[in-house]
Amino acid sequence: MCVQLFCVRWALLEVMAGPDLIKTLLYTVNNLLQQEKYKAALAVLKGFRNGAVYGAKIRAPHALVMTLLFRSGSLKDKLRAILKATYTHSRNLAYFVFTYKGLQALQEKCQGKSLQSHSFLAACVGGWLVFGNNNNINSQINMYLLSRILFALSRLAVEKGFIPQPKHDPFPLFATLVWGVVLWLFEYYPHTLQPSLQSSMNYLYHDSNVWHDITDFLVYNKPRIAP
Repeated sequence: MCVQLFCVRWALLEVMAGPDLIKTLLYTVNNLLQQEKYKAALAVLKGFRNGAVYGAKIRAPHALVMTLLFRSGSLKDKLRAILKATYTHSRNLAYFVFTYKGLQALQEKCQGKSLQSHSFLAACVGGWLVFGNNNNINSQINMYLLSRILFALSRLAVEKGFIPQPKHDPFPLFATLVWGVVLWLFEYYPHTLQPSLQSSMNYLYHDSNVWHDITDFLVYNKPRIAP
């Protein structure tokens, strides 16, 4: 009986100590996060976290839409493809941010100050290690960035005086050339375009040339196949 009472009291003490233990742990962690000497290392860890979260947020809805619209196969296969694409994007972005911020911090520590070359070199190494593998996910990310940096470099060239300020908005000319070139490539050299872009354009421009009755003219893109 005494042993049973002791066990009950000990269990009650453990339950009562639980909240205090959590409070102590939270206080210790929060105190650690405020330490300036650990800031660079902690920033690398949070960068890894943010890369993983942002990659999942960006890829999951895109993979969901593209897979349901254009991928054939069972629901299980589609879900597996969505999860794989989301995981790959999330992992790669987390690895890149971790590598980039880590190398930046290392270079700054070695040289005692932050230089513009640190950012470029750290990103080059991270890009080679993480995004250098030629797959669909990395290809999409790299091409997305390419379009952005071409815009940014054009603006920078104007700011630095390497290119004169346009007298008129160049965007209409830009749009004209982009759409003219991409449709020319799609119609005559489709193999040069990324598979996802080919699928989108097939749906828009080629599938719209084929129908059999009202069902695959308005309701469905292609006729329903009877089981």
